[in-house]
Amino acid sequence: MTAGEPPRRTLLVLSQVYVPDPAAVGQYMADAAAEMVRRGWRVCVFTSSRGYDDPSVTYPSQESRDGVDIRRLPASSFGKRSLATRLSGAVSFVCQTIVRGLFLGKIDAILVSTSPPLAALAALLIARVRGAAIKFWVMDVNPDQIVALGGMRPNAFRARMLDWLNRRLLARASDVIVLDHFMADRINAKRNVQDKLVVIPPWPQENYLQSIPHNRNPFRAEHQLDGKLVVMYSGNHGPSHPITTLLEAAVLLAREPGVVFLFVGGGVGKREVEAAALPNVRSLPYQPLEKLSYSLSAADIHVVTLGDDLVGISHPSKVYGALAVGRPVLLIGPRRSHVAELLQRGEFGWRFSHGDANAIVKLLRSLLEEERSELAVRGQRAQAMVANGLSRDLLCGKLCDVIEK
Repeated sequence: MTAGEPPRRTLLVLSQVYVPDPAAVGQYMADAAAEMVRRGWRVCVFTSSRGYDDPSVTYPSQESRDGVDIRRLPASSFGKRSLATRLSGAVSFVCQTIVRGLFLGKIDAILVSTSPPLAALAALLIARVRGAAIKFWVMDVNPDQIVALGGMRPNAFRARMLDWLNRRLLARASDVIVLDHFMADRINAKRNVQDKLVVIPPWPQENYLQSIPHNRNPFRAEHQLDGKLVVMYSGNHGPSHPITTLLEAAVLLAREPGVVFLFVGGGVGKREVEAAALPNVRSLPYQPLEKLSYSLSAADIHVVTLGDDLVGISHPSKVYGALAVGRPVLLIGPRRSHVAELLQRGEFGWRFSHGDANAIVKLLRSLLEEERSELAVRGQRAQAMVANGLSRDLLCGKLCDVIEK
């Protein structure tokens, strides 16, 4: 800083997951943090030192990426094997965050998301002591998600405490960012924050995701996918995004050598994939960011799912990877949902209800019999959606405008 220049403002980012971890939340946090550095802010991130899905993966305790000061906390993520392991990691993360945040130095704003949900407590305490503004970026809604999945009764003590914590954060936050209008309705039902709420969907990572033609994609050759119709589910295999109907379609097409169902990523739902033991089903772990263009482009169709009771609670960001690489999307989920609205607007895919495996099989068989021309057309429409209001520069810029207010 030279003489006469105003002091740099400081943004503290609280997120249990951050790049290079492949979880989507961390990637979006990293985009926002890097953009805030570009705008002249000092940005410090508190995150976990271990992988979000695989806690055996470790990251450096401190490093700088894109000018962002990243500080990783030990013993703050133990994987997602059970609710108890997730909760213990979240509690450890929040406790360490509070202590470090109180001694960080000047803080002008805190960007906090819902990973973990208890991060709200750290944001409230740090903001109260340090006088910082809170920017609440709602990625999913809890305890609503746990309740909808049957993991907790709505009147349980833990559910009521988490709901109380969320309402406190909504009241204290200077701005609230949600991912779609269904989520906005649910948040406003908890506490009316319409005057400070903005809807900004996630964005495709088109800055490093490119569409790789099949004949130049080593990923397809490596995994013996050449000549196959590849139906891919890539990302978190979580209970909010059921894959049962997709696996039922795989069972019905088990004797069809031309179709491969490829599941890439992690999460508790991977057990269902591996238990299927079908000849046309393959399972791969999360791919590193530098290989993501190749893995996503290897698909002919990307599958996005959302549980019927999860609208406005969870937002499947998988759709944006498909848009970035120009691949059609097959949605298994409710008609009234954000992705269904995108499909209707852009005509880049198809929607089916849960349990409708026969209709999915009919579609895939018809695509096998064609010259794949429909896939190409819908893929072009998917990529056009990025330029039509869903680009990273536009949406990340809008988010950072809210942070800077």
